[in-house]
Amino acid sequence: MEEFQEQDFTTNINLKTWKKIFHYMKPLKKHVILGIIFVVLIGALDALFPLLTREVLDYIDGVIKNNLKLNNKVLYYFGIIFLAFTIFQSIFVFYFIRHAGTIEVELSYNLRKAAFEKLQSLSFNYFNNTPVGWIMARLTSDARRLSEIISWGIIDASWGLMMMISVMIVMFYINPKLALITLAVTPIIIVVSIVFRQFMLRLYREVRKINSKITGAFNEGITGAKTSKTLVLEEKNLHEFDNLTTSMRRKSIKAIMISSLFFPVVLVLGFVGTALAIYNGGNYVLQGIISIGTLQLYISYSTMFFDPILQLARVLSELQQAQASAERLISLLETKAEITDCEEIVAKYGDYLNFKSENWEKIEGKIEFKNVTFQYLDGEQVLTNFNLKVNAGETIALVGETGAGKSTIVNLICRFFEPTEGNILIDGIDYRKRSLGWLHSNLGYVLQSPHLFSGTIRENIRYGKLDATDQEVEEAAKLVDAHDFIISFDKGYDTEVGEGGGRLSTGEKQLISFARAILSNPALFILDEATSSIDTETERKIQKAIEKILVGRTSFIIAHRLSTIVNSDVILVIKDGKIIEKGNHNELLQNKGYYYHLYTNQFVEEQTQALGYANN
Repeated sequence: MEEFQEQDFTTNINLKTWKKIFHYMKPLKKHVILGIIFVVLIGALDALFPLLTREVLDYIDGVIKNNLKLNNKVLYYFGIIFLAFTIFQSIFVFYFIRHAGTIEVELSYNLRKAAFEKLQSLSFNYFNNTPVGWIMARLTSDARRLSEIISWGIIDASWGLMMMISVMIVMFYINPKLALITLAVTPIIIVVSIVFRQFMLRLYREVRKINSKITGAFNEGITGAKTSKTLVLEEKNLHEFDNLTTSMRRKSIKAIMISSLFFPVVLVLGFVGTALAIYNGGNYVLQGIISIGTLQLYISYSTMFFDPILQLARVLSELQQAQASAERLISLLETKAEITDCEEIVAKYGDYLNFKSENWEKIEGKIEFKNVTFQYLDGEQVLTNFNLKVNAGETIALVGETGAGKSTIVNLICRFFEPTEGNILIDGIDYRKRSLGWLHSNLGYVLQSPHLFSGTIRENIRYGKLDATDQEVEEAAKLVDAHDFIISFDKGYDTEVGEGGGRLSTGEKQLISFARAILSNPALFILDEATSSIDTETERKIQKAIEKILVGRTSFIIAHRLSTIVNSDVILVIKDGKIIEKGNHNELLQNKGYYYHLYTNQFVEEQTQALGYANN
C-alpha cells in the first residue's frame, strides 16, 4: 500500500469550512443566543463601571475645588450602584459560562457522532487506504479542539466586540478628538494581526499533520507490540517515533515563538494608545477642556478597548490553529462512500442505519459472475472478464497463490467492492438492485484473524443477532463446539474477552466468531482461511462445525489447509485472476494438475510433521 498522503488545504481561513462546522451547532441555537446575550450584557456593564467612576471622581473633585462639605449619602448611593452592578455582573457571568460549557460539550458530541456515523457508511477501500491514526485524530483531538474554540471563542468575541463598541460610543460622544488620538494605533494592530496570522496558520497546519502521524505511530506501536518484540524492532520504532516527535516539537516551538511575539507586540501598541490618552488628556485637563474624571475615563477606556483587541487576537489565533482541525474533520465528514445504494433502492429497502427489512427478498443463494472485470483505484487489475456460476447451497473452495485474486472474488461477492465492469447476480438479479443492508444481513463471515469486541463472550456472540436470547446464544456456541470451553471459565458466558479478545487463545476466538456468524442464520457463508492460524485439535472442532453450519447455505471457503476443503462441492484453482482448474477434490486429483501437486506436497509435509511429533 502506498504511503497515505494527507490533503493540503488553502493558506487562508476558509469561511465555507466554518459554515459547515457551524451547521452542527443548529441544535444548540438556544444556548448560543443566550450565551451571546449574557456576554453582551457583561460587556455593557463593563463599559458602565468607568462612567460611574468618572461621576464619583468629578463629584469629589467638585467638592475639593469648591470647598464643599462631602455628602456621605451621595457616596453611599454610588456604593449601592456599584454593588448592584457587581451582583448583576456575577449573575451574567454564571449564565454565560453555563451556556458556553453546554455548547462545548454538545458540539463535541455532535461532531464525533457525525464523524462516527460517516465511518459506518464508508466503503471497505477507505479503511484499507486511510491510517487508523488519522481517523482517531479526527474523532478525538480535532473534535475537542473545535468544540473548545468555537464555544468559548464565540463568547469571547461577542464580549470583545460589545466592549469595543460601547467604549467607542462613549469616547466619541464625550470628546471625539481625544477618542481619535487614543485609538490611533488600532489600524496598526489590525495590520500586525493579519501578518502574524499568515505565519501562525501555516505552522499550526504542519503541526496537526505531524500529530496525525504520531497518533498512527502510537496505534501501530500498541497493536504490533508482540511483533515488534519478536523482531527486535524496539530501537527502530523508537528512532522513527523520535523523528516524528522531534519534528513536531521543532515546529510547535516555532509556532509558539510567533504567538509569544504576537501578543507582546499588540500589548505594547495598546499601551501606546493609553500613553497618548494620558499625555493629551492631561493637557486637556490643564486647559479646562475636560475634567479629571473624564481623563480617568479615557485612561480606563483605552485599557478596556485594547484588552478586547488582545482577546479577539487570541480568538483569531486559536481559530487559525483550529482551521486545520476544521478542514480535516470536514474532509472526513464529506468523504463519499465508493459503494452506495441509489435513492430508489434506499426508498424501498432502507439505508445502512434504517433498514426496511420487511421489503427484503429472501436469498436462495444462486450466485453468478457475468464478464466481471475489477481493478483497484491505484490501477491494479485483478480480474478480467471473469465468469462463474454457483448453485444455491453449494460449497465453493478457492485455492491459489497469494495475490491470485481469491480475496477479491470474495470481497466482490460481499459487495465490499463492486465490479469495474460486468455484473454479479444473486438469485438472477444484479445485486446493485438490492440494498447493502439486505446483502450484509444475509452474510456470515469468518476471518483468518478473528476480531472480538471488548465485553463478554455472550455479548460478542450476540453481535450476530442483537435480539437473540441467551438460549439462542448458547445453542450457537454448542453448534460450533464452543460451549464446553466457555463454561470452563469461572464466569462462563459472562467472561470478559479483553480488548480485541486478547484474553482468549486464537482458537477460542475463532470458535466464538463462528458462533457469532452462525447465530444470524445467514444464507451466504464466507470462510477466509479460517483454520490457517489454529492448532490441529481446534481445526478438527471447526471442521465439524463447518460440516454442520454450511448445510443448505451457499458458501465460499478460501483455504490454506487443503484438508479442510476436500468435501467442497466445487474447488476453484485461481491464478492471476482466472480459473485454471475446476472440479471436486477427487476430480482434481485425477487430473494431476496444479491442485494435485499442491495437495500431495502439503499432504506429505503434514504427514512428515505428524511423524516428527510422534517420535518426540
